[in-house]
Parts: sequence; C-alpha cells; structure tokens
Amino acid sequence: MRRGAGALAALLACIVAPWLLPTFWVTLCGYVGMAAMVALGLVLLTGISGQTSFGQASFVGLAAYATALLSKGGYSPFLGLLAGLALTGAVAWLLGLITARLSGHFLALMSVAWGISFFSLFGTLPPLHGFNGIGNIPPLPFATDRRMNLVLIWALLVGLIVVSANLMDSRTGRAIRTLNGARMMGESTGVDTVGLSRAVFVIAALYAGLAGWLFAHFQRFINPTPFSLDASIDYLFMVIIGGADRLGGAVLGAALVTVLRDQFNDWIPRLTGRAGDFELLVFSVVVILLLQRAPAGLLPMLDRLLPRAAPRRRPAVAGLTPSRGAQAGAELLRVESVTRMFGGLAANQNISFSVNAAEIVALIGPNGAGKTTLFNVISGIIAPSAGRVRLFGADGARLPPRRVAAAGLARTFQHTKLLGARSVLENIAIGAHLSGRAGIARSMLRLERAEESRLIAEAMHQAARVGLGDLLDTPAGDLPLGRQRVVEIARALCQRPRLVLLDEPAAGLRLAEKEHLAALLRQLRDEGMGVLLVEHDMDFVMGLADRVVVMDFGQKIADGPPERVQADPAVLEAYLGGVA
Repeated sequence: MRRGAGALAALLACIVAPWLLPTFWVTLCGYVGMAAMVALGLVLLTGISGQTSFGQASFVGLAAYATALLSKGGYSPFLGLLAGLALTGAVAWLLGLITARLSGHFLALMSVAWGISFFSLFGTLPPLHGFNGIGNIPPLPFATDRRMNLVLIWALLVGLIVVSANLMDSRTGRAIRTLNGARMMGESTGVDTVGLSRAVFVIAALYAGLAGWLFAHFQRFINPTPFSLDASIDYLFMVIIGGADRLGGAVLGAALVTVLRDQFNDWIPRLTGRAGDFELLVFSVVVILLLQRAPAGLLPMLDRLLPRAAPRRRPAVAGLTPSRGAQAGAELLRVESVTRMFGGLAANQNISFSVNAAEIVALIGPNGAGKTTLFNVISGIIAPSAGRVRLFGADGARLPPRRVAAAGLARTFQHTKLLGARSVLENIAIGAHLSGRAGIARSMLRLERAEESRLIAEAMHQAARVGLGDLLDTPAGDLPLGRQRVVEIARALCQRPRLVLLDEPAAGLRLAEKEHLAALLRQLRDEGMGVLLVEHDMDFVMGLADRVVVMDFGQKIADGPPERVQADPAVLEAYLGGVA
C-alpha cells in the first residue's frame, strides 16, 4: 500500500512538474530521466548483482539507431521501440553467454572491449552516417512538445523503479543478491546463478534500450558521441555517487552528474575567462570529494540521518508443507572410496561411509583433516578425483550444487555465508528458493504475492524454531558469529531437506544455545531427516551423534558409535595435542 501511494504521488509529480519548469530545465530534466533509466539498470547489474559493466552506453546506442532508421523510413516509432528492445535484448543475451561466467576485472575488461567495438561500428557503418549522425528524427506522435516528452520520460522512469522494487522484494530478488559475493551460497540453496546473471544483464540492457529509444525521439538527432565509453563511465559514476545498491541512488546520481556537468560547462569558462577542459577537472575533484565523504554513495549517507522505519507487520500465513522426511533406516548418502586431490596433495583419500534417515552422524578430526573438503564434494561444489557419491539412491558426484539442493540436501558453511546487509528474515528466506516458482516477469508485476507470503511465513517459522524470532529485521551482519551460524541453520531448514550438512554449527554458541541446537537436531532426526555434522566440541558431539566418523590427514581412521570411537587407540593418537 505504501509503495503504491508513493508511485502514484511520483506519477502526479511527473505530470504537473513539467508545466512549472522553465524550458531549459525541462530539457535538462529530460536528460536526467533518461540517464536515470540506464543507471537504474546498472544498480541491478553492478550495485546489487556485482557485475561491473563499462558498456551500457552501447545498448542505448543500439536502440537509438534502430528506432532512428525505422522512423526515418516512415515506420511508427512504436515499431522502432519493439525493434530497439529486441535488438538490444538479443545482443545482450549473446554477450551474456560469455560474460555470465566472468567476474571482477575480467568482466570489466570485456565490457570495455564491446563498448569500444560498438562505438567504432556506430562511427563507421555507412547506413549510420558516421559522426555526421542522423538528423530530423520524427518526434513521438503524442509527445511533440518537450514538456509532454518529459512527462513520458519520467512516467516511464517511475514505472521502471516500481517494477525494479517489486523484483527486489521477491524470491527472485533475494536470489539476485546472492550473485554479489555469495554465489556458492546461492547455488547451494538451488539458485541458477549463471542463468540469473544473464537475465539481470539483459534486464539492464533493456532499461538502457528504452532510454535510447526516448533519446532518439527527444533529441531528434543522434551520432556516436553519446554512446561512447566515456558515456558508459558517466553512467557508472551516477550509480556510485547515488548509491550503488539503492534504486533511488540511480535517480540521485543521474541528477547530480547531469546537472553538475552542465553547470560546470557553463560557469567554469566564465570564471576562468578561457575555454578548455577545466570543467572536467573540477567535476573529477568534486566526485573524489563526494566519494571520500560518502564511499557507499549519497543516498545511504542520507538514510543514516533519517529515523529508522518501524519493522513491517507481517500477517500470519500458512507456511509450506513439512520437511521431506524419509523412513527411518533408509540410506540417504553413501560416500564410496572418495578421493580428492589438489595437485599432489590428497585432501581426501579413499573415504567411505553412509548416512541414513533418522540418523545423526558426526564427522570429526583435527584441523586440516579434510572434513570441509569432503562436505564440498558431497554438496557438489567440487568434484571427487576418484570414487562416487550416491545421494538418495542416485549418483550425485557430478551434479552441480543447485541440482544437489533440489534433490533434498541442504548445508551450512565453515565460514558463514550470509548477506550481511540484509535482514535475518531475508537471509533465511533464501533457503525457500526452490519452494517457489514465480519468475522475473511475475515478480516485477507483483503477481506472486500469495507465493511470496508462504515463503516468508516458512522463513518466520524456521526463525522461531531456532530462536531467532525476535531478530527478524536485524541485519544478519550485525549478529555475533554464533547467531550467524544459527541463521545459516534456519536457512538450510527452509529448504525442507532430507539430509542436512552442518559445518561447525555449535562454534561460537553459548551453553544454553548449544543445548537448544542439540534439541532441534534430535527433533529433526525424529522427523526422519538425516544429519551429517562437522564439529570440534567433543562433548556436544558425543552426547548427540548416533555414529561418529573420524578423519585424520584426509583418511578415515574410525567409524562407529560414540562410545566405541572414544576408546579407539587411533582416535586417541590423532587427537593428542589436537583440537578437542
């Protein structure tokens, strides 16, 4: 309701404001709105999903040239819109086939390469008239006046902000956030990170394409200059200055960069009495000062000055169906002679054991014994060098993590993997990803609210189950390490797994919290779930596990009930001076 009222107020402002502004500011605000569209796509692409692109101006150019050529040929500008978006989306999808698996400086360099390539094409292809450009582009039939153009531009911008906010407030939005530094966690909860990266890349390109269509009919003249690498860098500046992970940061950054550059171009020559690139130097100094004072962007800094909003009230909604427990004794996992080599080092060597339904198995051993490596092999993060992993009766050794998760395995990590700036509830709800089916389009149009309510209800249920019910709105990164591990456990339980792998779940917990965790794990066992845990707290392990597997230097040295393992001479020798 609050979001709808805000969008309606923004639309009304878009309709009224153009008739109150001087002609010069009508034109300048038009450029701000179009730049904000491109920057909004970059917020999704770079700020939220972590894919740095220096080539967004190329997508603006593709759509601008497509509609310009068709409109000059006598076709409707709306056909130009469809053609521009189709061309932009197709090119972005093809580029995404390459870039979706890249990250860091590799992706940035690739985007620089295609940005330079498209700029060269725009300047050399004969039908595009080189740097002489294409003029007399017909205006939009219902927006021949600049003020009507401004109404259209800002109305479309508000629409893009609304659908983007809807997307980020959804199951798909939570998955998108895992792309930025938490891909392993996302894959382990069932997110197709490669496909989703490509989808976000295409969405950002389509936002730029819409801006290109508007630019061609607003400017009524285009040449390659506005679609250069320099223009792409300006769009990145807008995102960084406004706030890279904030949708509103795109608008704030676009307004500041566009207006400041225009004003500097006007005032600096007047003050210095000479022409030159002094305005660029002054603009660069201003950007540096802004980034020093607000490295996360201006919008996050302004947010800190405002009172924090009250937590959202969440109505009680029925959650998901119970976990997929199996009949007690049914084999869930069998590790058969698994070896994992890293060069000449054997992290795991000929390891074999099994985990059954309604059973808690502890995997213990000194630091460096290879326990976490084995967890990564079982969960599909790395493949075994030899041997086989059978999950739920099928070969799981070559399955990617998301397929392993879909089969019914959930896990936590030795080093917690959370979205630190997001709430506890959002982090837990990521685990329910596979329980939803709504895609990007339904999320943008907010047509998945019933499904989303069920997923959030399940996350709230699991949060209460592990003792986090009073911390739902707390940023996960603000919690102590022990509580962060509990968030991971709740996220794993949100997957409704048949088998859960817990990597040092009791580390950092106080005694009462360990007792609560032990009671929860026994409850899961009674429900038919299998539990495989790595833990160094021997009192916790021996009082909880039905069976204990001991590793040392990558090899299994014992396997059996706790009391027998505790008396095993090989185990006692391995733990002399080790971690107990």
